[in-house]
Amino acid sequence: MTLLVALLLGVVQGVFMFVPVSSTSHLVLTQTWLRATGTSLPPPESPELILFDLVVHVGTLVSIVVVMGAGLRALGAGVRTELASGAVRGGGLRSGAATDPAAPATRLVLLGLLSVAVTGVLGLVFRDVLGEVFASPQLVAVALIATGAMLWWTDAMTSDRSGRRLRFAWRGPGDVTVGVAIAIGAAQAVALAPGVSRSGTTIFVALLVGMRRTLAARYSFYIAIPTILAATGVQALQVVLDGEPVTVGAAPLLIGFVVAAAVGTVSLWAVLRLLEAARFRVFSVYVWLLATVVLVTGHGA
Repeated sequence: MTLLVALLLGVVQGVFMFVPVSSTSHLVLTQTWLRATGTSLPPPESPELILFDLVVHVGTLVSIVVVMGAGLRALGAGVRTELASGAVRGGGLRSGAATDPAAPATRLVLLGLLSVAVTGVLGLVFRDVLGEVFASPQLVAVALIATGAMLWWTDAMTSDRSGRRLRFAWRGPGDVTVGVAIAIGAAQAVALAPGVSRSGTTIFVALLVGMRRTLAARYSFYIAIPTILAATGVQALQVVLDGEPVTVGAAPLLIGFVVAAAVGTVSLWAVLRLLEAARFRVFSVYVWLLATVVLVTGHGA
């Protein structure tokens, strides 16, 4: 892999990791396009590209820490304070209409880990089904169309448009329940399929169950950290167990990591601003056009 190719793939990962249009699809599509145009690049399932994909995914985790570092530090400080004060042992993890949890930070972290666990379990259970989606351009196109619909509706879910049955934008950190965490974890599992955006789907479901926009975004990107780390660990272990030689050099890996982190930082900052301004519909148009291209060309992820 050349440094120029590593730079290009790092940019693709950095942009599409946070823009809600399915980063996995775009990364694999770019790799497929490069191979089709004569670029010397191993196939996407090769140990070299698997390792490269893992590295650039970890690079985008740096973006989350940079952009949302203040919130992460505050959450960590809250957990330490609650553990030291005994609020957790005193039953402060409970919540409900009549109960304000005394340990909101610890409770939110545990609920986030529950979401990640639900994603992992469902991902293993439906692994074969996901494989069928990867092999079908038509199913990828359907997933892209569904993603566009979710992004379009995301802009409409504001508190001033809430009806009597759908109460949008009312849940704060203390109002997040086990059921909400499970729903978001399930949404993240659905996003394992190509064409389905992880960030777009989890934010959509979070808003649908009543989370405020800022909390929905933070929750979505916070749970991305353990989710990506866990997936990276599993894939890295698989590469090791396969025992095939990995020939990609250190320089392309470093370029991909740094570029993905830098571009991802800008991308995440822009996505958060667009979410707060309810401007996700621009992404709907994009994924619908991409779905059309997939249907016409017959090429999926």
